[in-house]
Amino acid sequence: MISNSYRSYPVSVSWKALAYYNLYRFLIAFLFVSLYWISRLPEPLGIHNEAVFAIAAHFYLLISIIALFFIQIRKPAFVYQVTCHVLLDIFIITTFIYASAGLNSGFGMLMVIAIAGGSILIPGRVGFFFAAIATLCVLGHEVLLQIIPDRQAPNYIHAGFLGVTYYLTAFISHVLATRVELSEALAEQRALDLENLARLNEHIVQRLQSGILVLSDDFKVRLSNESASTLLGVQSNILNHELDYICPQLLAHTKNWLNGMSESSFIIDSEKGSRDIQVSLIKLRMGSKTDILVFLDDVSKLKQQAQQLKLASLGRLTASIAHEVRNPLGAISHAAQLLNESDELTNEEQRLTKIITEQSVRVSSIIENVMRISRRERSAPDVINLNKWLNKFVGELITRHSLVSGDIDLKMSEVVIHANMDPDQLYQVMWNICENGIRYSHNKPVLEIKCDIHLESGRPYIDVVDFGNGIDHKITEHLFEPFITTEKEGTGLGLFIARELCEANQATLNLYANTKQGCTFRINFSHPDKRQGIN
Repeated sequence: MISNSYRSYPVSVSWKALAYYNLYRFLIAFLFVSLYWISRLPEPLGIHNEAVFAIAAHFYLLISIIALFFIQIRKPAFVYQVTCHVLLDIFIITTFIYASAGLNSGFGMLMVIAIAGGSILIPGRVGFFFAAIATLCVLGHEVLLQIIPDRQAPNYIHAGFLGVTYYLTAFISHVLATRVELSEALAEQRALDLENLARLNEHIVQRLQSGILVLSDDFKVRLSNESASTLLGVQSNILNHELDYICPQLLAHTKNWLNGMSESSFIIDSEKGSRDIQVSLIKLRMGSKTDILVFLDDVSKLKQQAQQLKLASLGRLTASIAHEVRNPLGAISHAAQLLNESDELTNEEQRLTKIITEQSVRVSSIIENVMRISRRERSAPDVINLNKWLNKFVGELITRHSLVSGDIDLKMSEVVIHANMDPDQLYQVMWNICENGIRYSHNKPVLEIKCDIHLESGRPYIDVVDFGNGIDHKITEHLFEPFITTEKEGTGLGLFIARELCEANQATLNLYANTKQGCTFRINFSHPDKRQGIN
């Protein structure tokens, strides 16, 4: 019956409660033993049989000391230890009642504490078992008084009331223990929900494109996400680091804001990140302390969003113009070809007709690219095994450009990496980037292609590194805009189309690094677990 009704509290809490209960038993026993040895036992303690009272008190003290050892080693099981403690208390207290003035000695009320303690430590109906044993002991004592001569008359009414009290104590303790158990179960469930919510919030914060920092009152980083580290150009873990080490500009502006000398929103340039960052500051009241919530946004992305709105309108306009220009251009090109076939043309006239033909072809190419943008096919994202896909792509790149195997340095992660993207559109993006890199590289290897996964965000990425002279910083700001090119024969639409294709697949294309020793273009794919819609 005991094992079936037993429902434990947390292990450490249960054993600690039992230790406190045993301490109470030890103090009671120690008090009685001390009073006995200094011959100060007050009436009615041991008034009927002092020797029996003394033996019971010493035995009580001894078992409380022994019980402490078993509580420390937690053997035998908790439920058996509690049961033994309570039953021994009932029997020893019954002995105290017998050796003293019976029920008039008041020892009967000590059983209430034993029953209540047992009912709380072992929630369930076992408390009624303890109450029944205690009631039988009290009634048995009164029956013993009925049999033994020269003792006070038995008081069955008093014993009956004590029995009712014991059952009421067991019932109330049972109700209270049940409520405590339900409250603890609810608290554990809420704690689990809060923990899951905290993990979910952390997961969301880490995936945000905006950088987030939480600064303590002494300007140390308490919380950050991957975007914050990327924007500030810090590769290592910045938690618990001082802001002065990470970004002195941000620290200076934050102090000015706290002193009322600056607005809560401002722009800084990250020396490590080589970009302009929009900063927004908010105070967080955390009890007696005030933390600072910092939002970081890449200004270039804001500019890009504004640029996309302009380009959307411009794209429709240019597509319409291109469609109207195509027919006259075809007539001009055809006329130039017919004119070039004439035998009466001078060398100068032939050179002019050749120029007309070449420029007609160039304009036709521009029109085709513009039309391709306006009627861009919808992406069909698929799960790509980047390890196999890149090996195949590099092999084709080497063949098409007559390179040797060592000219393209492919560095892959040891694990298999998957990405969500339209394979044809990924091919178009990579081909455009790699052709540009091959065109400008002048060292060996010609290109370096790296593929890996961000440790914090879990997003796969591809880096394409060339070994040229870098890109002029005057151009980098407009690098992904249409018709921006450094080549005389280029259309300036390659990188623009490549970024558009990446965004259509929920990926990003950025100039990750730009030095005099070369450039790095990075494709950041969406998380493999993120489902994509059709664009």
